[in-house]
Amino acid sequence: MPPKFKRHLNDDEVTGSVKSERRNLLEEDSDEEEDFFFVQNQVDEVIDVMQENITKVIERGERLDDLQDKSDSLSDNAAAFSKRAKHLRRQMWWRDCKMKAIIAMVVVILLPTMDILVALRAGSATVVLLALRDST
Repeated sequence: MPPKFKRHLNDDEVTGSVKSERRNLLEEDSDEEEDFFFVQNQVDEVIDVMQENITKVIERGERLDDLQDKSDSLSDNAAAFSKRAKHLRRQMWWRDCKMKAIIAMVVVILLPTMDILVALRAGSATVVLLALRDST
């Protein structure tokens, strides 16, 4: 006894069924192709964005290197400036000390000399002798 639910297909039904199956597969394939191209376009966009980002990161690294070099140069210049400033400060201090010493020597030499001149002008020899004795 044949099974109750078995259906026997004739050739027309088989060929129509094959054609409809092909049509369905082609439609599914076209959807899959569209999906594939859509995904491929998205991947291409992501690749472009990543390449731009990598380029920007490299450029940023170069700028950071330049900035580091400038910073090092500025630090070196600041240290050299500080050293020269200390040297100049000491030099000016010694010059100031020398000026004070010269003024003190001029005062020490001129005051007794002026006393002697005043005494000579007054004509008093004793005053001259006393001034000379006091200065030494």
